Amino acid sequence: MTETRQMSDPRYHAARIKEMLREVRDRVREDIDRVDDPRAEALFETTAEVLSGLETAYDHFERAAEESWR
Repeated sequence: MTETRQMSDPRYHAARIKEMLREVRDRVREDIDRVDDPRAEALFETTAEVLSGLETAYDHFERAAEESWR
């Protein structure tokens, strides 16, 4: 696939964004154990859950698994 064609393919961008979401999610989960503030822990866990949900949405987009993505 040529670079121009790749750059216009939404699957290429979706895969890149999904990887960034995964990296942030993993970092936030690591940070939960690094802080002593229960409010921060709850915030980080909520952030990780939301990012996991977004990652699932990107998975569905890539696989056209949801009716709206077909």
